[in-house]
Amino acid sequence: MLTADINPQPNTTTDGKRRWLYPVVRKGKLYAYRSWLSYAYLALFFAGPFIRVGGEPLLLFNVMDRHFVLLGQVFWPQDFFIFVLAMLAGIVCIVLFTIAFGRIFCGWMCPQTIFMEMVFRKIEIWIEGDAKKRRKLDEGPWTSEKIIKKTTKHVVFILLSFLIANTFLAYITGSENLIKIITEPVKLHWSGFISIWIFTLAFYIVYSQVREIVCTVICPYGRLQGVLTDKDTLNIAYNYQRGEPRGKLSKKDDTVKGDCVDCGLCVDVCPTGIDIRNGSQLECINCTACIDACNQVMEKIHRELNLIGFYSENVIKENKKLSFNTRMKAYSAVIVVLLGVLSWFVLQRSDIDVTVLRSAGTLYQEQPGGYVSNLYNADVINKTNKRQRINLVPADPDVKIKFIQAPGVLDKGASVKIMFFVMIPAKGIHNPKTDIQLNIIQQNKMLATVNTTFIGPVYGD
Repeated sequence: MLTADINPQPNTTTDGKRRWLYPVVRKGKLYAYRSWLSYAYLALFFAGPFIRVGGEPLLLFNVMDRHFVLLGQVFWPQDFFIFVLAMLAGIVCIVLFTIAFGRIFCGWMCPQTIFMEMVFRKIEIWIEGDAKKRRKLDEGPWTSEKIIKKTTKHVVFILLSFLIANTFLAYITGSENLIKIITEPVKLHWSGFISIWIFTLAFYIVYSQVREIVCTVICPYGRLQGVLTDKDTLNIAYNYQRGEPRGKLSKKDDTVKGDCVDCGLCVDVCPTGIDIRNGSQLECINCTACIDACNQVMEKIHRELNLIGFYSENVIKENKKLSFNTRMKAYSAVIVVLLGVLSWFVLQRSDIDVTVLRSAGTLYQEQPGGYVSNLYNADVINKTNKRQRINLVPADPDVKIKFIQAPGVLDKGASVKIMFFVMIPAKGIHNPKTDIQLNIIQQNKMLATVNTTFIGPVYGD
């Protein structure tokens, strides 16, 4: 296997200074797929806060009010166990996915890559030109043309960052609060106004200055990849068995050479500035730009495609064809099971959560009219984003409930403690312990069912 480049940071010079990258854009098949995926992601991102599912936003992460919404499902602090389960499942899925498929998420689904390569980079090319023109513009003197182009680019970058910041804030505060911040006087929403400009500045700096350093230095996932991947991990890789020894095509030179013509195009198109031919590197985000570029060269020289492609080290070393092996199938199956379990918990979650317990240290009580009662305490939690009037009704019509403290109306996300007697006709008690069922009713609609135990003397036959 080829070793990585001696320079530990491809975006720095040998004396430690920042090396500004000017990646060339080559539009191949994979670039087209990435573009369509990015368009779908961008449409969902900007529309997400305003889409309603059952009256709730599609996504909401209101940390301040501890109010979270996922696909229209409202989650409150009482659902913390689901959040923990989701975090654990997410971590396991990331680990297993990376072990099997490498860092492909970074190149195809990461918001940083999508906004940088599919939005800001395209705007930069539209205003300043291709890679050669951008480099020449940066290295040239400050002419009127340069001032106009640079000013236009950065104004557009700021406006776009402002739009992203507003959308991002809508995921935190909700679209209704965002509209209030925009339409109402600033003095009523100082915190929201300041937050928008902080996010705007952050996004602008990231996409205009920091750029690929987010992927190569700041993001911890890239560092994690070096620990999780091995020789069976599927990555974008250079097939050195085919490509070496590399060299220019020449009719005069009859030396045996590999398929790599050493054109350097795979380096020119790389958004992180690495040479994929130097082996697996942490800076590679699996964006597939080098695959498209290399395949275009292979087509011109009439050689087999995918000199650079999706390979594991063992696939290249043993000269095997790529296949969805048992290892990948096993990891994929575990991921599907984890997501399935998490989905089941989310779907089984009720809008009203009720916990009923017999009052500790109390016995049964004999009541007038031939009834025996038990005293119960209950916690009722409204997990919806609406006020709910709740009632507790026995499933058995012969059983009665006498409230000491009734549930009444619950505000959104609120909880209440209630206390009540459950009364059963003495003649209907046949065992020391009787299972009873209580229904939670809201406007003649049964929301949930609670089972509990009733104790009393045996009066029946």
